[in-house]
Amino acid sequence: MIVTNYTDFRKNLAQIMDEVLSGHVPAIITRESKQPLVMISLEDFNSHQETFYLTKSKANKSRLASSLKNIESGKYKKRELIES
Repeated sequence: MIVTNYTDFRKNLAQIMDEVLSGHVPAIITRESKQPLVMISLEDFNSHQETFYLTKSKANKSRLASSLKNIESGKYKKRELIES
């Protein structure tokens, strides 16, 4: 995670943007007497949005959690994809 103040953020904008994109790490920009903000890559933002969508339904969230537990405990069967 990158934490920087507004002045340093402006001075190092391109470098910080490159780090956010390549390292998939958020950048927190602090501002004097104002709320901080977070910069993340579009790819990471879309991933968060998809996770939020998939876990919005309690039933789907429960199914996903159950599936993850099965995978972690080795209770799954690997199958090959059928090509059409």
